Amino acid sequence: MKPKGPKSCSLVITTYNWPEALDLTLRSAFSQSEPPSEIIIADDGSTRETAALVESYRNAAGIPLHHIWQADLGYRLAASRNRAIAFAQCEYIVIVDGDMVLQRHFIHDHKRSARKGSFIQGSRVLLPRRYTSRCLETKEIDVPLCEKGIQNRKNAIRLPGLSTLLGAVTGTSLKGIRGCNLSFFRQDCISVNGFNEDFTGWGREDSEFAVRLINRGILRRNVKFSAVAYHLWHAENKRDSLPENDLLLEKAVRDQATYCPNGINKYFDCMQS
Repeated sequence: MKPKGPKSCSLVITTYNWPEALDLTLRSAFSQSEPPSEIIIADDGSTRETAALVESYRNAAGIPLHHIWQADLGYRLAASRNRAIAFAQCEYIVIVDGDMVLQRHFIHDHKRSARKGSFIQGSRVLLPRRYTSRCLETKEIDVPLCEKGIQNRKNAIRLPGLSTLLGAVTGTSLKGIRGCNLSFFRQDCISVNGFNEDFTGWGREDSEFAVRLINRGILRRNVKFSAVAYHLWHAENKRDSLPENDLLLEKAVRDQATYCPNGINKYFDCMQS
């Protein structure tokens, strides 16, 4: 008998001061064939334009939409995710970045692919700069497979049957771990104390989180030909913090870490009702 997927799912969307891109992400989220149970915006300190955008969607939303904001004290992605996950009411968490356009079966595919004892690493389709500009202008969320300049085009192909066959394999590799398309059971996240807030600046917080899950016996599963998401073009983030973050990742690997002290547990009293 096929394992049953989670009954409820929280979609966590991370964002920082790019409301035009977040608008596309939200449009795609509200156009899902199987909508999430709730949407939580994990905001790393955006200005009032982002709050206004979220409010405009909340008035027309058919599902709960929450805006979890923290002060802008630099790049603190781990903290913004932890706050959102602590607030979440659902058993399963899907995380995307606020510059991702979700194919209409994205949430359905993540829930269908979820299995106890594993987390899901999805892939992404890289959209070219010119087409990204067009999408931002026209609010287009249906990306044609034949669009010129798309990178990783094979990742745009959705074949659910083949995806089910390929998705049975679990592993411990850290290659290609990216939080822009990631899902896991909320309790598994809590068991490793969420994302490590010692990470500040861009880079490696996703991989270190995966290390602790894997060391705890929660293995990685790659989803191919399913859970399709399109990444809008943007300039690369500054990587000034990468050397320090690499050291934190190396320490987690070396120590076979299953828990981080500076994580999600600090938010439960203030975030949960």
